[in-house]
Amino acid sequence: MLSVNDPDSASDAAAGPLVYIVLGSPGSGRRAVVADLIGAGLDPAADRAHVLLAADEAAQLGDAAFASVSRWTWDAAAHAIVAGPELVPAGVTHLFFVVDGLRDPAEQLEAIKPWLASHGLAVARIFTVIDCQLAEKHAELAPWFAACVHFSDVVLLSRREGVANKWMSSFRRTFEDQCMPCLFEFVKGDGRVKNPALLLDPAPRRLSQYFDASEWDGLDLADIEIGESDDEDGETVRPIAKTELDPDDQPPVDPYLERKQNGRRAIELPDIRKFLA
Repeated sequence: MLSVNDPDSASDAAAGPLVYIVLGSPGSGRRAVVADLIGAGLDPAADRAHVLLAADEAAQLGDAAFASVSRWTWDAAAHAIVAGPELVPAGVTHLFFVVDGLRDPAEQLEAIKPWLASHGLAVARIFTVIDCQLAEKHAELAPWFAACVHFSDVVLLSRREGVANKWMSSFRRTFEDQCMPCLFEFVKGDGRVKNPALLLDPAPRRLSQYFDASEWDGLDLADIEIGESDDEDGETVRPIAKTELDPDDQPPVDPYLERKQNGRRAIELPDIRKFLA
């Protein structure tokens, strides 16, 4: 399996295509950016790209630019990605998974990891396309965009027309002050980006470690009992509460994926659908 912690392993991996996840709101220009990454960043003689679009998102005229495209669906009851291997044609070298812009990005990312693992795939990079007009207009969406940036290797500032330079500088500075390792780049009006090949480099730059290889991967903890012996023979066992466990003895939990005891997210994101016309 491709290890995103080792850039050299990306070129040596035979498990499958390089996978690029694309976050962002509807109308932010995600598909135009993907088209540019494919057209200007890949070698048409050696590379073959495939795009996975959310079934719930409307078709766009620009979709005709994709030579190979299929639709994935979201199982709301199971909180799972439904996209079988038949949706990814044989011979694909680069897979662009465009996340549903109307749904919680953290919820979808949490589900994408096991889907990738089930198909022997791993993330190369995660992109977020920021609709600057939407973000400037609705400050309430700041936590939504912050979550996307947290998971991203590359943040692309799109739809900047009419947006104050002061706002864009403040937006970037917010993350730079947090020493976020991701790249920030501008998207031109026609959806083009600077140096697509560089942006497709699979070397990780994201803060989140959720998609990184871990010793906990593949372990099923559901049937494991944790206890502490009360006598030398170990006949009496006192169960250890989760709050008593050493954090080093637990799988790491991404802050945006952590849940409270009542099942709700520790960090809840606003419903972006309420802010779209």
